[in-house]
Amino acid sequence: MNPQKLLELLNGVSDGEVNPEDALERLKNLPFEDLGFAKLDHHRQLRRGMPETIFGLGKTAEQVVTIVTHMKENGSNVLATRCSAEVAEAVLAVHPEAVHNAMARTISITISPPEILGGYVAVVCAGTSDLPVAEEAAVTCEAMGNTVKRINDIGVAGLHRVLGQKGELDDANVIVVCAGMEGALPSVVAGLVESPVIAVPTSIGYGASFGGIAALLGMLNTCAEGVSVVNIDNGFGAGINASLINRLANKVPA
Repeated sequence: MNPQKLLELLNGVSDGEVNPEDALERLKNLPFEDLGFAKLDHHRQLRRGMPETIFGLGKTAEQVVTIVTHMKENGSNVLATRCSAEVAEAVLAVHPEAVHNAMARTISITISPPEILGGYVAVVCAGTSDLPVAEEAAVTCEAMGNTVKRINDIGVAGLHRVLGQKGELDDANVIVVCAGMEGALPSVVAGLVESPVIAVPTSIGYGASFGGIAALLGMLNTCAEGVSVVNIDNGFGAGINASLINRLANKVPA
């Protein structure tokens, strides 16, 4: 249930076009619906501007399909993250209109296209191995109505690659930077631009990277201003934060 749909329903009741009992039937699952194994928050878009996101990891294919079905029945857009190929196959069998991004490990269904925000979010990754996390951030941003520019494979081992993208970095309202290994790229990018940078440490690297902890600590200890850091491999969290920043940027008078 999004604000526009709720307003249309209330106007329908006010104008006599919708029976109050029918309206009650449509509203009965607010603010949440108890599915037994999950309590689905249908009220979240009214509070936060985006429906609840399904975290697919650890859920069975049947559970994900059930949640997706109930979200659709309530007129909600769907975004599921960390979905295995098995889960994606099960969802597509029931909802063939769903879009599976295998790289991002996401499943999405658009019922009501979101309002497209002005400007864009740049999603940057240091290396090709970081692409799954970067793509999760990009898909999340797009689900919230952001235009995304993907800038891939510009790690610090070749700084000329970063400088070659400086124009697109300069013009972004906010930049998500995903990097593993020593996690230096967000600091380099933040030292070149005035936009806020959201750093995403990835679990890519050899033994002493400790599954992304080295990159996480490097990003938290950045000497560049304007860098915030999310959890290891948390492309979704970075995408949400980037979208909130871009939404605020769109509210600022020109």
